[in-house]
Amino acid sequence: MGGLVLRPPTAADVDPILAWRNRPEVTRWLLRTNVDADDLRARLLGPLDPDDHSFVALLGGERVAMGYLEVKDGMGQDRGSGHRKAEALLGWNVSPEHWGRGYGATIAAELLVIAFRELRVHRVTAGCFADNVGSWRVMEKVGMRREQHGVEDSWHAELGWVDGYTYAMLRSEWLDQSC
Repeated sequence: MGGLVLRPPTAADVDPILAWRNRPEVTRWLLRTNVDADDLRARLLGPLDPDDHSFVALLGGERVAMGYLEVKDGMGQDRGSGHRKAEALLGWNVSPEHWGRGYGATIAAELLVIAFRELRVHRVTAGCFADNVGSWRVMEKVGMRREQHGVEDSWHAELGWVDGYTYAMLRSEWLDQSC
């Protein structure tokens, strides 16, 4: 992973992550802007949720990013169980000091490995504001396809109504590109 190491979060991660996570240049591109330390601590360190897989990315011991997979039911009829726990939402955010170095793509690619190989989901999705060029480039770089361009589908505190993109990848597509 280019020197990056992904590991589960610890209590010692919360304050260093929030030091960059709540900076304006980061929150500009997130739906949830400022995160309270207690809320993040509860989310990362609270009771184990088998559907929430959060990770901290370290580079030489420095916390440079966070990534997560949230497993959920896919769309499906109420008969049968093939859609249960079949989809994962992928997300990441990188410390601004480390933007432009390929870490977002490295983390996203590793999260796809976890989603498809370990969690064995059928499909992974991710989304971003259309103006967040860095994020949609990451999704395209790891082989995800743009499935939706939502016109003015997201409210942005500074910009008003903005467009959003949704990307996705199927397990079969990931297997094809991984071989």
